[in-house]
Amino acid sequence: MFMRPKLIPTLFTIPVFIALIALGSWQIQRLYWKAELIEKLQKRSVEAPISLPHWLEDVDGYEFKRVAVSGEYLHEHEFYLINRSLRGKPGLNIVTVLKRLDGGGHVLVNRGWVSFDQRHPKTRPKSQPKGSVIVEGIVRLAKGPGHFMPDNDPHNNTWFYVDPSSMMASADLPQLQPYYILAANKTDGGLPVGHQWRIDIPNNHLQYAITWFALAFGLLVVYLLYHRRPTDSSDEI
Repeated sequence: MFMRPKLIPTLFTIPVFIALIALGSWQIQRLYWKAELIEKLQKRSVEAPISLPHWLEDVDGYEFKRVAVSGEYLHEHEFYLINRSLRGKPGLNIVTVLKRLDGGGHVLVNRGWVSFDQRHPKTRPKSQPKGSVIVEGIVRLAKGPGHFMPDNDPHNNTWFYVDPSSMMASADLPQLQPYYILAANKTDGGLPVGHQWRIDIPNNHLQYAITWFALAFGLLVVYLLYHRRPTDSSDEI
């Protein structure tokens, strides 16, 4: 048996319960939205490459899109993106400026992985092709540092994340749009190791939805238990 609902607990419980249910429902909507986004990006990453425009009108719309561009690597402008691993082995990624041959200026290319002891170009002489090359890969947005990520150190050519503005400034070259190409090309000698991408966008909205719904259920249980009429000892046999 339950007592008549009390005013203060009821005024607190009803809006909070509605809010928790609304938050859970919103996370379900986000779950489906994120799943559709991941599927769209996965399709982009396996489509046939298109020619990279000189200027991207919609940079976000090119995320994970496969592109091709011809140019010449400026190996004197090679940047080292550290703390990258390949099959559990620590190393770094080589990011190089590509001078486009179609008059489109420059573009940054993440050419792939090398081990720490192969950082210096002399240890991998076949990794720096001369002359015209055709680069194929996917477009990635330069989104800045993640949580708890150290700052880049341009003076020592030590980079924790791709920063086109600072990289081009250190190379004394014109500024670029905030994207780079993650290359799929294979190099003579096997270095750098390219074609390293996966759609790793987290989709944790189901866990969030379960959390909100569980809190709503817990609140309801507490509310009902609070209003449960205590058993009268005289009623016991």
